Amino acid sequence: MLAIAALTYSALMSFVLSSASRNHRAGQAHPRVLLYVGYVLIGLTAAGAGLLPVWAAYNPADAAQFSNVSFTL
Repeated sequence: MLAIAALTYSALMSFVLSSASRNHRAGQAHPRVLLYVGYVLIGLTAAGAGLLPVWAAYNPADAAQFSNVSFTL
């Protein structure tokens, strides 16, 4: 479930940022829906960045499991 949420978040963020960049280059105003979705995504990002250290402080044993995460391509 977390993977689906992360994929949806990343796809929406990519779409919003590329649309905003394209509109800026073309000198056009951004549609209101694009602004609202962008504000919601930035709010989710800020909330996650603020709550993650709090969660790690209250759950050190669970957070320690993520200290040796490695990614391979």
